[in-house]
Parts: sequence; structure tokens; C-alpha cells
Amino acid sequence: MALTVLAGCGGSPTAPTEEGGDTATQAADAAAMTLPADDDAFLDLVQERTFRWFWEATPENGLTPDRWPSKTMSSIAAVGFALSAYPVGVERGWVTREQARERTLATLRLFWEAPQGPEPTGRAGHRGFFYHFLDADNGHRYDNSELSSIDTTLLLGGVLLAQAYFDGDDADEAEIRSLADRIYGRVDWSFFQNNPPLVTMGWRPGKGFGPAQWKGYDESLLLQVLALGSPTHALDPGLYPRFTSTYEWADFQGQPHVNFAPLFGHQYSHVWIDFRGIQDDYMAERGIDYFENSRRATLSQRAYAIANPGGWRGYGENVWGLTASDGPGGFTATVDGVERQFHSYWARGAAHEDIRDDGTIVPTAAGGSVPFAPEVTIPALRAMAERYGDNLFTEYGYLDAFNPSLDEAGMAVTRGRIVPGQGWFNDDYLGIDQGPILLMIENHRSGMIWELMKKSPPIVRGLCRAGYRGGWLEGRCE
Repeated sequence: MALTVLAGCGGSPTAPTEEGGDTATQAADAAAMTLPADDDAFLDLVQERTFRWFWEATPENGLTPDRWPSKTMSSIAAVGFALSAYPVGVERGWVTREQARERTLATLRLFWEAPQGPEPTGRAGHRGFFYHFLDADNGHRYDNSELSSIDTTLLLGGVLLAQAYFDGDDADEAEIRSLADRIYGRVDWSFFQNNPPLVTMGWRPGKGFGPAQWKGYDESLLLQVLALGSPTHALDPGLYPRFTSTYEWADFQGQPHVNFAPLFGHQYSHVWIDFRGIQDDYMAERGIDYFENSRRATLSQRAYAIANPGGWRGYGENVWGLTASDGPGGFTATVDGVERQFHSYWARGAAHEDIRDDGTIVPTAAGGSVPFAPEVTIPALRAMAERYGDNLFTEYGYLDAFNPSLDEAGMAVTRGRIVPGQGWFNDDYLGIDQGPILLMIENHRSGMIWELMKKSPPIVRGLCRAGYRGGWLEGRCE
């Protein structure tokens, strides 16, 4: 689906319907949504709309909002996904290379020039890392946000992708590559190894490090790789086997795999690294790779939804998916004769002995898993859009989450709105959920991000130092 080249910010999502509005018409409109019958045309539509969110919600300074239209602050992880989205937009014909180059260069200049230091205010980061949330206007620390090792990692994913994509000889593309080297090289990974060998999650001025460390399988695979692959502050390779020793291998819904309940943990690192056919020692012992592990996690979540042990409304073979997302609010309500607890933002998920489910379904759970199991994820994306129409699938893609069990007016939701007969729907799009939809669909269709990152020295070096072998890494490790 071709889109006229986008000139900049503009447009806004369809305005939320006030509770008590013309819900009969709303439900009829939703049911009437017709989507392209061809999967390629449908995926074009999903990608184009999702890309438009990144392009139009991000200001000229490159500080992509954490959420939109309820814009409050910028998420550095969302910026990483945005930097990765721009090359997709160029290759799909939605923006020009010049437009993407200009936006990317402005973003990298801001992150390189933003002040660093231990002071609690007026700084964007410290020791090369950045605060989880930044003021969207000036790029300084937002409120009491923590210095985040994982969100800096996700930002770096986009920085390194930009470096790999903008390979031209002109001065601007050369500057993009130079800035990427400097931003990545400035990160002092040892700072977050305050309690070695594992890496700590967060730090705050005046308070120091939090107690949580990266252990147990999760989204930090990319962090481990980039920390080992650094040309300036690389951590000792002994970190990696210590990290994998904390995994939990278990069978869930007939799928034996390394468990992590929310699906984002099985998706984020895969946005930038093609794990097909490469194995670390842990996976080699089990005879699979991390790509297959994510496939099993995806299939287990679908099986869980079909079984639906909680008796939630709407769950089924094509309506499923639990991951971190917004929710209707922290309250209890009686649904189908059962008192149930609902949540606001929550790391929803389902795994062995770890069920976090309040009936809230998140489209990025299926969308971010398209490469792993296209035969079930693409029908899920299609079914959710067809069933709920523009209450869920709008001009900027999928709103963040919905809950079919909350379909009666008057319930005490604190975010979003209830459409009687359909359920609760969020009003916002979240950058960290939009990114996997757009980028993982692109990896499924063309492998573009994966192929670019295979050329990235930090990725190759980090994987080799972690002990990965085989597949596309064959002959590339010393």
C-alpha cells in the first residue's frame, strides 16, 4: 500500500467516544470493518499505520513520546524503536531517505550533546547511560526517572541500526555513523556491574543502585550482547554463562522452553538479532535456538487463551496475547458472577507457575511474534481488527490494549473507555508496543533489520564473546 511521502507531524487518532454515546452505531461500524483479503496487503496496512505513529508523534528533536496522544514524556526505548522504524519507512516508500536521515541525525545529535553527570536534574544521563524517561522538550531527566540499563540498550539497538543503514558517503550519513560510534562507545557497562557478575537494572542520583539485577530469561539478551561487544567498556565474558544459569526451563501448555511470562521478553532482542540457527551453550544443550524458544512461548500463550482457565470473555484461537501493557485500572469488579481484580499498567503474561491475567489482551503480543509463528499471529491480528474495528484498529494501528470482559457502562475504569457490548479499549498507543509490531513484521517479510544488524561489529563481537556459534555466525568468530 503506497502512502504519499509524509511531511511531518499532523493528524490525530479518532477521538474517543464518551461513555453513553451512540454505542449501537459504534458497534455496527466496528463490525463493518473490511480488511484486505491478501495477507501482504493487510500487513502493508498494519505497517504503514504503525509507521505513521512513529513519524507523526515524534517531534523534530527525535524524542519519541512514551505514549500518544496522552503525551507526557519521551521514552528512550521508544526512541530506539523509532530510529529502527525510519529505515523501514524509507524502504517501503513512506518517507524519503533524506527525511529519515534528517530526523535520525537530529536525534543522534541530541543524545550525544545532551548533558551527562551524577546531578539529579538538568542531565540526560550518566556514564553514557540515559534516564528511562526524558523531558520531551529539552531531553533532560523526567521527574524521578531511573538511569536504565535496559532502556539504554533498546535505544542503542536503534542507534546501531541507523549506523548500519545510513552507509552513504555524504557528510550527514558519515556523521550518523560517527555519532553512533561515540554514543555506544561512551556507555560504561561496568558502572552497572556494581554487584558482579550480573548487571543491575537501575540507578538514581542520591539513592544509588536498585536491588534488581538481570537474571532469569528476559528481554536483556540484547543487553548482554552489547555489554560484551563494546569496543571501549566490554564486560568479561564470564557474565554470560552466569546469566543463562538463572534460566527456568519448563513445559507450559505442551511447549517446553525457557519461560518468561510476558511475550515482550521473547521479542525485544529479536527485533535486532536474528537468532535463527545460532546457539549459545545453553540452547545447544537443549537442541533449539532462541528463535524456536520464542515460537514455543508464542504458541503456549495461544494455547493458554484457547484453554482460558480464567473464563475471560473474548479469548480464543484468534483473540489472545498477554504482555506488558496499559490496563483499565486497579479495581475489582464482578464479571459473570465472579469478583475479579483488574490492573493498570502491568506486566501481563502466562508461563509455568506464573500467570498474570486480568482479561486484558494486547495486540503487540501477536504482532511482535509474527516471524516466530505467522500461521497463528497474522490471523490473530486480522481477527482482532475485524472484530473490534476502529475501536481498536485506527489510523495509527492498534491501540495498546483492550478487555472484552469489561463491556458494561459504569465500571470504574481509570484509563480508556468502555464500549458497551464490546469491552474496554485504551485511548493510547505506546511506543514500546508499536515498535515490535512494525519491526517484527518487517523481519518476517524481508529480514531487513536482521540483515543490517548482521553487519554491525558490536553485534557480531558480542555474540561471539558470549559463545554463540553456527548459522550465519559460522566463520565470523575468532
